[in-house]
Amino acid sequence: MAPLAPPRSSRSRRLVASALGSAALAALLPLAAAAPARAAAAPLCASTSHPALAAKIASDVKAALAGRSSTVGLYAWDINTGVFCSVNAFRHFDSASVVKATIMGAVLRRAQDQHRKLTSWEVSNLKLMITHSDNTAATNLWNSIGRTRFAAYLKLAGMTSTVPGSGPYWGLTQINAHDEVKLLNTFTNNHAVLSAASRAYALTLMSQVIPSQRWGVPYRAPSGSLVSNKNGWLPRATRAWRVHSIGAVTGGGRDYLMAVLSDNDKTMQYGIDTLQRITGVLNRDLGAPATAPATATATVRAATGVLPQLSDGSAPFANVPGQP
Repeated sequence: MAPLAPPRSSRSRRLVASALGSAALAALLPLAAAAPARAAAAPLCASTSHPALAAKIASDVKAALAGRSSTVGLYAWDINTGVFCSVNAFRHFDSASVVKATIMGAVLRRAQDQHRKLTSWEVSNLKLMITHSDNTAATNLWNSIGRTRFAAYLKLAGMTSTVPGSGPYWGLTQINAHDEVKLLNTFTNNHAVLSAASRAYALTLMSQVIPSQRWGVPYRAPSGSLVSNKNGWLPRATRAWRVHSIGAVTGGGRDYLMAVLSDNDKTMQYGIDTLQRITGVLNRDLGAPATAPATATATVRAATGVLPQLSDGSAPFANVPGQP
């Protein structure tokens, strides 16, 4: 049985959260989907209120994946329609640089817990880490928050399958698409983890990623919405390239989240092409206004040319003892 769709309005979500508490509310959401064994038997996309749209998106995603050699993990959730899609959503991948969004969440939560504003040092490092994917800034913040606080954020977000990388290897954190959408939800509709100001800060910073890193989720995203993303691109000695994109499309009547993870990509560009085959149809089908046909053409707002095949530098190429 498919999980129930969440309340449709922000006000309704707040009222239900207040009445039931965050743990009970989580049980109503698609993000509280069953364990992997049950998820494998579920349809690729589902919605109790919009089954025809879910079926169309499922067909489009299957077509997008046809013929690709990449191994893909996908989870997408449209809050407005209740549509959610899952492909290998519980499969683990090396995080590469997408873990920087989780590091940001933990930094924002620490400031809240300490009843203070972000320091100028935190602001500077957060901006570099998210908008430019700067690894030194990520290491600074990773060391600053420590493993205990990072793990506490994972618990608050319900990211129960995410395993932090050992020692300095934050880029080898083990993630899956389902947990990454839970992370994105802490920046959008889950009001129990971060304040409204912190959520807005996170989404705004992720919307300011430099143009050369605005591929994946932003590809063919609808105009008039805020598109917030974080990507990762990492080659290693095994399974070739890991190429990931996570993000939220909000405003303008849209409110949907997606995480598309991949490895076994022949090149970085091959991985980007695989991701954008998926994100392109998701943005088309979920991003079209309700009064427009589902095939409405959306504005391309991502780098579409061939990018340099350079690692994001988030982890060593060679195997690391104690890491997958």
